[in-house]
Amino acid sequence: MWRDVARKPLVLPDPSKVRLALYQPDIPQNLGANLRLAACLGVAVDLIEPCGFPLTGKALRRAALDYAEKAVVLRHDGWASFLDSHRTVGGRLVLFSTRGDQNLGNFAFRPDDCLLFGRESAGAPEEIHAAADAIVRIPLRPEARSFNVAMAAGIALWEALRQTGQLPLA
Repeated sequence: MWRDVARKPLVLPDPSKVRLALYQPDIPQNLGANLRLAACLGVAVDLIEPCGFPLTGKALRRAALDYAEKAVVLRHDGWASFLDSHRTVGGRLVLFSTRGDQNLGNFAFRPDDCLLFGRESAGAPEEIHAAADAIVRIPLRPEARSFNVAMAAGIALWEALRQTGQLPLA
């Protein structure tokens, strides 16, 4: 079920902490940026495969620099595997989507939320929207389509950690 990307001793996520989940990322640099974000903020990452690129150790190190080794990254062979493990860990599944019915500025996060982001090229399919406990949108100007997935994850993750008192202490 859980496989650690960096092949270091497996550490399961703390079920009482916010997590970041990435559904089939398309762009290695965005995955790298999200792994760096998670490492810097002390958040576990659920990586839902397949990725849109070969996910080798070398590619991961190139995309995430040395941050891949500092992040707790858990690989899932697919959506069903992730969903099974998410049910084991618990907490709400909070999907971020341009079709979200809840505005980030009004959304109340919980300490055990899992923040899920879709593919850069296609977002998240209907089955993922249906499985989400909440679907949140980050408001943009009307002429803008969406944020880059790494930018959206940074905005959402910081707000979730701020609201739940989980930001790292300086």
